[in-house]
Amino acid sequence: MNEQNQPKKGKPIEIELKEDEATGTYSNLVMITHSPSEFVFDFISMMPAVKKARVVKRLVLTPDHAKRLANALNENIRKYESEHGPIITRDKFDVPFNYRGPKPEA
Repeated sequence: MNEQNQPKKGKPIEIELKEDEATGTYSNLVMITHSPSEFVFDFISMMPAVKKARVVKRLVLTPDHAKRLANALNENIRKYESEHGPIITRDKFDVPFNYRGPKPEA
């Protein structure tokens, strides 16, 4: 990427949010796999009494961006909990062991 294609420091970047993405996508499970060059996040929607879950979104990130996402998520959870109190998580949850996501290979 040459110098003219890189965003200038201090100048805002215009971000477009398409109407079909604006409402978001519900997910209550994420399966994460990785290879030396990428992290794959499969966001899954599992509904009660339904035997089959569905991948609703797949995000593929470089290791650098995956770490930035983890840091940003940790910071936002810290802010959320300082405002709303601790988030209670369940110790055990059912993971679909027959999930056929991407194999962690390059």
